[in-house]
Amino acid sequence: MSRVSSTARRATPPVLLAFLCGWLLAALLPGVTATAATSPTVTFTVAGSVEQVYAVGLSPGAKTSLLGPTGQVDATKHADALGGVLFRNVRPGGGFRVRVDATGGTSQPVTVHTQASAPWDPGVYHQSIPSSGYGYLTTRDGTKLAIDVRLPSTRAATYPTVIEYAGYGYADPAGPDSGIAVLANLMGFAVVDVNMRGTGCSGGAFDYFEPLQDLDGYDVIEAVAHQPWVSGHKVGMIGISYGGISQLFTAQLDPPDLAAIAPFSVIDATPSTLYPGGILNTGFATGWAQGRQHDAEPAGPQTGQPWAYARIQGGDAICAANQALHGEATDLAAKIAANPHYTPAVADPIDPVSFVHKIKAPVFLACQWEDEQTGGQCPELVRHFTGTTKKWFTFTNGAHIDSIDPATFDRWYDFLELYVAHRPPQTNAPGLHAVAPLIYQMAMGLPSSDQVELPSDPVQQIPTYGAALAAFDKLPEVRILFDNGAGQPAGTASSAGDPNAGFEKSFSSYPVPSTARTWYLGPDGTLAATPSATAGIDQYTSDAHAVPLTDYGGPDTETGGLWSNAAAWQWDWQQNPAGTAVSYVTAPLATDTTVVGGGAVDLWVRSSTPDVDLQATVSEVRPDGNETFVQNGWLRASERALSKGTADVLGIASTAADPVPSFSPADAAPMPAGKFVKVVIPLYDEGHVYRTGSRIRVTISAPNGTQPVWSFGETRPSGTATVSISHAASMPSSMVLPVVAGVSAPTPLPPCPSLRNEPCRPYQAIVNKTAAH
Repeated sequence: MSRVSSTARRATPPVLLAFLCGWLLAALLPGVTATAATSPTVTFTVAGSVEQVYAVGLSPGAKTSLLGPTGQVDATKHADALGGVLFRNVRPGGGFRVRVDATGGTSQPVTVHTQASAPWDPGVYHQSIPSSGYGYLTTRDGTKLAIDVRLPSTRAATYPTVIEYAGYGYADPAGPDSGIAVLANLMGFAVVDVNMRGTGCSGGAFDYFEPLQDLDGYDVIEAVAHQPWVSGHKVGMIGISYGGISQLFTAQLDPPDLAAIAPFSVIDATPSTLYPGGILNTGFATGWAQGRQHDAEPAGPQTGQPWAYARIQGGDAICAANQALHGEATDLAAKIAANPHYTPAVADPIDPVSFVHKIKAPVFLACQWEDEQTGGQCPELVRHFTGTTKKWFTFTNGAHIDSIDPATFDRWYDFLELYVAHRPPQTNAPGLHAVAPLIYQMAMGLPSSDQVELPSDPVQQIPTYGAALAAFDKLPEVRILFDNGAGQPAGTASSAGDPNAGFEKSFSSYPVPSTARTWYLGPDGTLAATPSATAGIDQYTSDAHAVPLTDYGGPDTETGGLWSNAAAWQWDWQQNPAGTAVSYVTAPLATDTTVVGGGAVDLWVRSSTPDVDLQATVSEVRPDGNETFVQNGWLRASERALSKGTADVLGIASTAADPVPSFSPADAAPMPAGKFVKVVIPLYDEGHVYRTGSRIRVTISAPNGTQPVWSFGETRPSGTATVSISHAASMPSSMVLPVVAGVSAPTPLPPCPSLRNEPCRPYQAIVNKTAAH
């Protein structure tokens, strides 16, 4: 394709664009060409895919019908501005055709395939893809995915190889958007960065983790593994956030040549991030969805991914042709709005917690309790990874990027060396340790004066592969890094807030064995071990706009300021204005109290409105007069019903320390007028040691003001409500936390501030407003 100026591109008529995209795709994609009966010169291309049929090369706006095997009309759609049309949710089978209604032109029959992971033609895995640089990889249905192969600095005939797979601009030859390929290159791995279907220069239409997208991941693994430059013809997967979540979806299909996965900063279930407690996260979650919708649009001066438009302008004919179905992307905003409740058929296929038991490949997973983007529920996945015995999990306080903190990075390197490269980690460890300070200056924005280094690693001291593998395999499954940001490794020039843990503990499983300890809300804002003998009611005005929606003023995207060190632990965590919250505080703790897991705030609530959104904030009130944020929980009061069995969103029943709302539309119920009702707010997971002499605080308010990028702009009520909390003996409100016995901090109280994503501020007491019975 000849180079076209941006001015000419903007002026190109849609009909011509449709013709160009359709003609190019017909030339590049194996399909079925149909000639319209009334106009032999007009052709369009039709193909069957996984529960889909699509056509390209149509006239923009043309009304088309999908005809079933017996000739019946199964669906009708109009072609988009580029002349593409996609029919989804088509039952598998043969004999489907597409008809242009205005002309009667009808395609030859095509076959619609099932979601079975086995390829229709294994020959697709014997395609040749570039051993370095930009190119395209063809999937089972003929769709071409944009890829970029990035090699380590030391050239060789073959390379241990890993794949990054997401809808960001991973395949951009200028460098992956939000990817971590450079880290794997430093370890000595080749990285194949892949743009998902319907994004950037990849063909097809985008949808959020539809089955076809998972199968594309399977095809990528198998096609890459068959390349002559891939060591051992097995590949791993790496990635953070989107590129981490995609690994879970792909690995559940058990590709035969998948060696291992290393997902970082992931979700347990979509609602945990999208609808915390049943309340739409209009801050990060919907903004993220809008970003993906934009990236999935056809590439243009103001639409799609900029790098794709630049390639089209530079003459990339395949990229240009691949835009033909981008206009058929799923409307994510409509999909979100249509699914505020838990519906198994919709939710389970996109909730990793429901399918990670299928994963058989070795797993190395890392997440953060206070991850400002994906949230703190990732540890709930651990108990569901039952399909593999080779699994290791690391959790810490911190930001989205902290899954590559030094302690985790070191062990991640060991894992990839042993399970993908099949060589002792000692081979490349010295060089990796030498460049560690530069890695953290680049990846986290640390100042050059902070020399963050990788810790000493016993596995890296073992010279032989077998012995190193045996030592790694003996490591406990669950590792918890406490006080991330407060560690000061001896002999290093690191500062408070740098990603160094104060100490760590390991466990054999998760949830960690613990005791559900209860503190009861009482008069004068107390939290005590026994219910109060004095009945009382505290009251506040629920106002979701009483504090700023978020506590961070920078960009709320993965390429924004929260990936820098300074922003990762210095939120502007503001106090609640008088009368907009109630707060309860324990007596000073006699010993260190270690909490690992979720917990709950059980409240007897009365609301002046039929529904009200509740936010619980747990913090540590320190002996030095400061207060450290620890964790949140949320609940829409109408969604207060808890699951009664195992058929719930997490596949587990509720317990006192791990309550699971059903979120079923059948269970939703308004608040009873003028009456108290029990409402249980699940707390997101935490791993925190409340020090001796500190006090534990819980604050109840309307949502907002405690998270850097999560916010809630569609709260109930839309205005204010009067919320009453009872702490009578007959209606005892309480907080339950999973306390782990025998774990105390070997380090002093962390500096304030220092803990990453646990902001610290001067403590300010709240005087609860009381109400009459």
